[in-house]
Amino acid sequence: MILVSACLTGLCCKYNGGSNYNEKVYKLVEMRKAIPFCPEQLGGLPTPRPPSEIINGDGKDIFLGKAKVINSSGEDVTQKFIKGAEESLKLAKTMRVKKAILKSRSPSCGCGMIYDGTFSGRKKKGNGVTAELFMQNGIEVITEEEYQMKERV
Repeated sequence: MILVSACLTGLCCKYNGGSNYNEKVYKLVEMRKAIPFCPEQLGGLPTPRPPSEIINGDGKDIFLGKAKVINSSGEDVTQKFIKGAEESLKLAKTMRVKKAILKSRSPSCGCGMIYDGTFSGRKKKGNGVTAELFMQNGIEVITEEEYQMKERV
């Protein structure tokens, strides 16, 4: 079983109330090979919600207490992102998940590259909070973009 960011399956859980529908990811759920989840909703954030970005680091720095997740209204939502990551990890362990396909650049799900914390659209190297926790616990994480590329090969 694979966990996938729910927004990729067409569920409207994205910060702005929309989705990031990806047909190939949706087909995994349709074939009962994947389970959709949204760490931000599991952490208690509403939909829609102001967009959030990690400042002063990345997901690893969040767990070291060196960075924060701040939304565009200036509210510190770090604890909700941590709770969402922890609840997501519980789901992964319960389902014995070894792999996740997560939304690229997200402050929760981003893997390898996330937005830089300035709300300017610029990116920086790093992982989102949930992606980082998954990787620290031996779960392979790829983005939907990497999944698309693998499927073409």
